[in-house]
Amino acid sequence: MEGSGLSASIKEKAIAVGFDLVGISPARSFPENQFFKVWLERGYAAEMGYMERNPARRHSVSNLEPEARSVISCALNYNTAHPHSIERTDGRKGRISRYAWGEDYHSVMEGKLTELLEFIKTVVNDKQLNSRLYVDTGPVLDRVYAKYAGIGWFGKNTCVINQQIGSWIFLGEIITSLELQCDVPPPDRCGTCTRCIDACPTGAIVEPYVLDSRLCISYLTIELRGRIPLELREGMGNHIFGCDICQDVCPWNGKAKLTREGSFEPGEAGDNPELSALARMSRDEFDDVFMNSPIKRAKRGGLLRNIMVAMGNSGDKEFVPVIREALYDGDPLVRAHAAWALWKLEGEGALEELSTVLGHDGDPLVREEIEDILRVHRSAQRS
Repeated sequence: MEGSGLSASIKEKAIAVGFDLVGISPARSFPENQFFKVWLERGYAAEMGYMERNPARRHSVSNLEPEARSVISCALNYNTAHPHSIERTDGRKGRISRYAWGEDYHSVMEGKLTELLEFIKTVVNDKQLNSRLYVDTGPVLDRVYAKYAGIGWFGKNTCVINQQIGSWIFLGEIITSLELQCDVPPPDRCGTCTRCIDACPTGAIVEPYVLDSRLCISYLTIELRGRIPLELREGMGNHIFGCDICQDVCPWNGKAKLTREGSFEPGEAGDNPELSALARMSRDEFDDVFMNSPIKRAKRGGLLRNIMVAMGNSGDKEFVPVIREALYDGDPLVRAHAAWALWKLEGEGALEELSTVLGHDGDPLVREEIEDILRVHRSAQRS
């Protein structure tokens, strides 16, 4: 089986194993690969140092797999029948990005890609065949190859958008030495719409099609390991893991199809969990609840840091006892943000306790946080 017949069989099998979209692109560099270098030079990758490793490999998959001729891009819809984050107004609950409600997409995608790759090997029956699969696991610019495989266009929010499914899609690919019939990229259908840019509370979409990770709530709540910049905390609202706002407001997601994949339905933690319950999780409880969830990436300290910010933003003083407990948590990252949350809710009423904490907590992260709070207070008094 060769050429178009093989390509058609691969696509048919991809749909059969559960993918919603599949397309094929040539294994070469495209203009978007070149822009990635510019994006890095501007500092938009923030502290995600892994993005700066192996730059030549990200330039083209042919540098990653020298024998590569084609890239088979597969997309899986994760849109479940639950309200969008912008429809959730209860400040006592946390917002979690839709992609993290269910099981870790890596394992789900890898299982389907493995089945597809085994099919290809069986059909081709070529011992010289060289193929590898990736799901966010290597230096591959998934979105670029998905675009040139006809999966969708780049939205102004930088997500890949498909005309039928919208942007609630996971991407994965098989890079292969097979010469396959390639698809063509779809036209950009964003038009003059700027809803995603206008809706971003931290201004992370600095221009159409360009995202500054340093300002992005998803980056702040997942990838950033240290203190969240003070000036960005209020814009985070009650987001505790990721953010969907730029997708929620996208017109192409207004009538997006629902997923057929049951693995993406909300798990034990749910899609809109109570902040107080999560805040009191021990390390073992965190590991148990989020064992098969993307949320484990934030680690307990990162998630509780985000919860403290959400509590501080809530304006709800019923959170104060929980926050006071967190002031003495074993993780300094949690203690530091608990200090900020207490200050946000109690104002001057928090000064005595924060001064006490400052007197005995020797961690520089916590001390810097409280000293910043006291400095702001003194400055306000002088003015």
